[in-house]
Amino acid sequence: MPPSQKDNSMTASPDLRPGPVPTIGAPRQASPDLLRAVFRRHAAGVAVVTAHGDRPVGFTATSLNSVAADPPLISFGVGTTSSSWPVLAEAEHIGVHILGDHQQELAATFARSGADRFGEETRWSVGPEGVPVLDGVLAWLVCRVVARVPAGDHRIVIAQAVAGDPDGAGRPLLYHHGRFNALRD
Repeated sequence: MPPSQKDNSMTASPDLRPGPVPTIGAPRQASPDLLRAVFRRHAAGVAVVTAHGDRPVGFTATSLNSVAADPPLISFGVGTTSSSWPVLAEAEHIGVHILGDHQQELAATFARSGADRFGEETRWSVGPEGVPVLDGVLAWLVCRVVARVPAGDHRIVIAQAVAGDPDGAGRPLLYHHGRFNALRD
């Protein structure tokens, strides 16, 4: 075919032939329970978000997303009933920590209501912009908050990275079906 003519047809590889069509269950009415049930089946990376106000605060997040590369933006959701929300609602900077599969207990501590998240068991230091930075994580960022968008009983926080370290060792921690998990080989 001459270079001026493009072949826009698609060819199927023998290895990519469609298999049997899965049976679809009866749809349920949308509800908070339905959303939770669907997202229990969605594996997500685990992060801890921290901030500092009158005291350091933090929570475990599975809603972390990369939004844009230029400028470097991230987003995450946080419940307005979270004990961390009053500080996050005012914080100019936040920390985002990508947890390793060796940090299941740390993830559980930051997810547990009423836990002493910055007690003796938690290794951390004051990082750029005064943000609490957790030790031993796979990677971390300190970000400047640029927006807090209302979304039901949550806020979507959008923040721009200002500093970080991507060089921690290990494999990522995942959250799936209500449990923390590691990748399998």
